[in-house]
Amino acid sequence: MMNFLKKLRLRWRDFFRKRRFNMLNATDNSEEWHIHLSPASIVSGSVAVALVFFIFILTLMAYTPVLELLPGYRTETDRMRETLVQNLIRLDSMERMMNDMMTYNENIALVLEGHMPVARSFIGSDSLRTDKAPVPPSREDSLLRAQMEGSGPYSLASYNATSRREVREAMQLVTPVEGIIAERFDIGQNRFGVRIAATAGGRITAIDNGTVIQSLWTPENRYIIVVQHAHNLVSVYKNLSQSLVMRGQNVHGGDQLGTNIEPDTDEPTDAELFEFELWSNGKPVDPEGYIVF
Repeated sequence: MMNFLKKLRLRWRDFFRKRRFNMLNATDNSEEWHIHLSPASIVSGSVAVALVFFIFILTLMAYTPVLELLPGYRTETDRMRETLVQNLIRLDSMERMMNDMMTYNENIALVLEGHMPVARSFIGSDSLRTDKAPVPPSREDSLLRAQMEGSGPYSLASYNATSRREVREAMQLVTPVEGIIAERFDIGQNRFGVRIAATAGGRITAIDNGTVIQSLWTPENRYIIVVQHAHNLVSVYKNLSQSLVMRGQNVHGGDQLGTNIEPDTDEPTDAELFEFELWSNGKPVDPEGYIVF
């Protein structure tokens, strides 16, 4: 064991012992150049040279297009570049389609509101920046407006009347309360329903099958009940003294929803009258067009 350690120590010292390497003149054997090296210095120098070479190659590959000169790599690079360009083209096409759809929806809304539609034109190459310019009405557009706004078979008025009549015929609506209409439907005066002078404490019934979507009390209108029916029809009952239903409850036509308010005097005021509203497709409609009071 001692001999092994001794030999190992000698070899370790020999690894760091310097050797003299010289260059002799072939003519007179005179020394022209020499250097002292050890095995440890040779290994260290080789590692340093390899590290510098690795850093040089890595820098060359990262910051220069030298890789494109290699066979096979250029093909993969071109394929990736083409895929990227195609994805950008698809994205721009989707963006243009969305802009066209938004323009179409905006123009439909403008036409329904009676305004002039606009055309959206692209400025330069930026598809996000748009310029809205009015679209001059054509002869065909004027004729279509005349047909839709007139009293012919294609007019909106006749369509609304036909749709309302179809809904009324398809549904047998029940009178919500027995009484006399004191105030009629008038959107111009922000009266979205009818006010009925009914018997104090009378039964307030549902006009048709539906689901109660709201049942609450407010200081202005006492108990309010809102029922969702078929065909996008909503009935609203206001100025009730008591509510007998809860939100989410299913009711049938003729079921009692609550009781009418009892006025403080013999002649009830406007705030004490039972108020009934009817909404179709999100818009208030005249209840007398659907129900015979």
